[in-house]
Amino acid sequence: MISLFGWLLVFHILASIAVIGPAFVVPFIRRSARTAGQLRFAFDVTNKLAILPKIGGAVLIITGVWLMIITKLGLSQMWLNISILLSLLMVATIEGLIGPRMKKIMEIVSISQSKGDELPAELGRLMRKIIPIETASQLLMIAITVLMVLKPF
Repeated sequence: MISLFGWLLVFHILASIAVIGPAFVVPFIRRSARTAGQLRFAFDVTNKLAILPKIGGAVLIITGVWLMIITKLGLSQMWLNISILLSLLMVATIEGLIGPRMKKIMEIVSISQSKGDELPAELGRLMRKIIPIETASQLLMIAITVLMVLKPF
């Protein structure tokens, strides 16, 4: 029989996959679009995937706190503190920097919808500007995952 700790750990890991998976893959889906129609389709897909990180994030926080209580770790482990800090930084990056820029890009795509299937030059420029921010967010996700798995310090 699996203990409460085991079930919490399973749900914690599944929640982390729900958060990290879409957030890691979505930029690649968007970048692969070559026409306005493909970009609209990519936005439709990514908007549908957006629910996973929201649900997963809530489950991740609840199970994470519960695991900290059960194991009596609290915030005594450096790897855990750094993981939490990086997670907050990642959320701030996605919600504060990427989100508003993506809304502007989506507006341009919807406006250009009536002008054919060619992507406006301004859109390409905006997409190129967002790539370093998305890459930083993906690197934060990798760092968080490494810290959570290896628990180096």
